[in-house]
Parts: sequence; C-alpha cells; structure tokens
Amino acid sequence: MKTSFNKKSLREKDLIIFDLDGTLTESKSDMDVKTAKLILRLLQKKLVAVIGGGNYNQFKKQFIGKLNSPRGYLKNLFLFPTTATSFYRYKNGWQRVYQEVFLKTEKKKIMLALPRAIQKSGYIRPSKVYGKLIEDRGSQISFSALGQDIVAILGKRGVALKEKWRKENTPLKLRIVKILQRMLPEFEVRAAGYTTIDITRKGIDKAYGVRQIRKKLGVSIKKMVFVGDALFPGGNDYAARKTGIDCIQISGPKETREIIRAIISSSKN
Repeated sequence: MKTSFNKKSLREKDLIIFDLDGTLTESKSDMDVKTAKLILRLLQKKLVAVIGGGNYNQFKKQFIGKLNSPRGYLKNLFLFPTTATSFYRYKNGWQRVYQEVFLKTEKKKIMLALPRAIQKSGYIRPSKVYGKLIEDRGSQISFSALGQDIVAILGKRGVALKEKWRKENTPLKLRIVKILQRMLPEFEVRAAGYTTIDITRKGIDKAYGVRQIRKKLGVSIKKMVFVGDALFPGGNDYAARKTGIDCIQISGPKETREIIRAIISSSKN
C-alpha cells in the first residue's frame, strides 16, 4: 500500500470518497461481492461518496445494482457521476439533486472538434469496436478508443484488451488530448481510464468534485479522505490533492478492500 493512515487518522474521518473505475471496480466492470459487502459495513460507520467519469446509468450498473443494501444504509451513500456534474442521493429511491449539462452550442463545438483531432492524431479505428467511440453524457463528452461497451460485451476479456491498448497507445491518447486542448481551450480535456478521453467545462475535475461534495454534504475537507487509483501526477484523480484533502493511493479494488477493512476496524467502539 503506497499511502497509509494510522487508526486514529481514519477514525476521525466522517466521509470517505471513492473513485469508481479502478478503485471500487475494474474498468467499467461490475463491483464484486467482496467489495459490496464491505461497502455495506462501511455505510453503518461512515458517510460514503462515489465519484467517477461515467454517467448515472453506468453507476447503476457497476455499483448500485451490485450493492443489495438495506434502504436504511443508503441515506449515508452519495453518488457524483460525470465528475460531480450531477449528484444523486437516496430518498425513497435514488433522486437527482442537480445535473449540469452542455449548451447546444458547446456540444456542437466539441462534436465537430473530436473527429478532427482523432484523425489528425494518427488514430486508426480498430476493425472491431464495441459501442460508440464518442458518447454524449450530458455534462461530459467522452471518446473511448475501443468503444464504450467493450467491457459490457466482452467482460474480463474487454478489460484485458483495454489494458493492452493503454500499454501500447498511451502516447497516442496523450497526443489526441494535446490536439483537443489546442482546439478547445475553453474546455477541460483530460485522459481518463485506460482508453478514454473526457471533455467537460473548464475547471471540472476531481478537485471540483471534492468541493461539490463539501458544499452539498456540509462536511469539511479535513473530515474527508479520498481513495483513488490515479492520485499520482498526471492521473485523473490527482486534481483532488489541490483541495488539501487527505488521499490514499491504491493500485486497484483489492487494495481498496484493505483500506475499507482498516476504516471499519478503526471505527469500532
């Protein structure tokens, strides 16, 4: 474990924020039973927020749908899809508190720029893609080099193909990002996940997400901890550090489970 906290530090936290992909789940994969059971135990002890680049439907499939939580626990769970440009909480069912969306003019500009940037970068469309390459998530537009649905269709093989693509094509993905940043200077463009590039309004990143969580839940940053797999410079969780929040860098869901067990253990009376 690259970062750790003693039990006293963990015990003093009121809110645990988790990144979704790569932290609670493998890339676009369903949460496993072990993690789900630990989240249920954690919800009895702490407030829990989950933030990620996917939209609400993706959160439902990957996370909520695997939780099987008693309703009483869900009052302590808060969802912040599309990098906190939307917020859902449980009140007799999951209710959307807010959602920020692109203006038509913003969306048109992005949709025109993306294909041009992809072509200019030298990206070659694979002979087989799985779902859309470009997805409109309302407040975020995302490009996925192998298609948005590769994991949904191929399961673990899809995750392996994404990992392979990342190892072989990270320079290409970063080249697309740089081209888009020049073409869309008024927007936020960042590499996210194994094969994905996300475009949002300027300033929308994990730091924005942490500040939205503070604002909406009324918990001070010193009482939070952020758990993510990409808190290193250049990672899509790294911006969270700008808020001063305590962070725990993990390598994947297995290490996340270790952190959850440590938090639960530290919170025992």
